[in-house]
Amino acid sequence: MSGEKVVEQGAQRPGVETPELFGVEAAVHEQVLAGAERIRALGEAAEREARDPVNQPTINNWLEAMGNTDPRWRAGEAPPSMAQVWTMYGQGGKAPADDPLHAMMGVLTEAGFTAVLGTNCEQEYLRTLRVGEQVRVTTALDSVVGPKRTGMGVGYFVTSRNTWYVARPDGTSEVVATMLFRVLKFIPRSRETAQEEAR
Repeated sequence: MSGEKVVEQGAQRPGVETPELFGVEAAVHEQVLAGAERIRALGEAAEREARDPVNQPTINNWLEAMGNTDPRWRAGEAPPSMAQVWTMYGQGGKAPADDPLHAMMGVLTEAGFTAVLGTNCEQEYLRTLRVGEQVRVTTALDSVVGPKRTGMGVGYFVTSRNTWYVARPDGTSEVVATMLFRVLKFIPRSRETAQEEAR
């Protein structure tokens, strides 16, 4: 998805009819487009290392919570679906100022799209992690699509891409997992209806 255009709907092209903006003012749409282009140009940002190396006690806690009894995960390997666990912010943690997803949320909130709904995520695991490895993660803005009219209201679908790395002995980095995370940032229908009636 990294090669797709930032906004797939609403951009004018010569000889092509302007798509429906579903009540979103053209100036507001242009503001969203400009913000998306600026943030996407940052590429992979908000890099941070896991607070702790991959470790057996955390794996054991996760296995117990998930009801996973596979003995493989008690012998020095971590289940692939734990990739995100190692780099979570923790209690009271906050995203850094250069986090692309949160920056795009700010652009849309400022434009009046104040509600948010997680829609889906797609994870890919390239290999299991081993006890003692130090994981780091980056975040990039993958795409912003909209405006779209949904059952929740008019809004934009925002997709971010997380990439998890482990350092090799020679100093290079190995990608071990990726995740596309998509949210809908929208104007709730009640507010949207009120704005249309006020016009």
